[in-house]
Amino acid sequence: MQFLNGITLLLVYQLVGEITVRLMNVPIPGPVLGMVMLFLTLMIRGRAPASVDQASSALLSHLSLLFVPAGVGMMAHFGRIADEWLPITLSLLLSTIVTMVATAFIMQLTSRWFAGAEPDGEQSDD
Repeated sequence: MQFLNGITLLLVYQLVGEITVRLMNVPIPGPVLGMVMLFLTLMIRGRAPASVDQASSALLSHLSLLFVPAGVGMMAHFGRIADEWLPITLSLLLSTIVTMVATAFIMQLTSRWFAGAEPDGEQSDD
């Protein structure tokens, strides 16, 4: 019964996010807004209810099944992918490089931010 309560709560947050997006004409997907609302609720509460914990664990254990539709879509459009392999490959490579550079830059900034000053008040030379 806890799983059913947890999945219902997750779907209610998704529904509230979808309704909010449609009513307020926000350029964010409804499920994403619902997930942000759920995150804020859990942060305020300080913990996740057992029902949400059980439902989310069950969903995460079957996460690989969510890739099946993407694989089917690729096979259904294999001809188009074969025709446009060069722009697809270039965009994948470029986006991977941009993501890696952005991640490294953000990691350096956050490392410096969290490191702050040395305990004795002196800055490190790195």
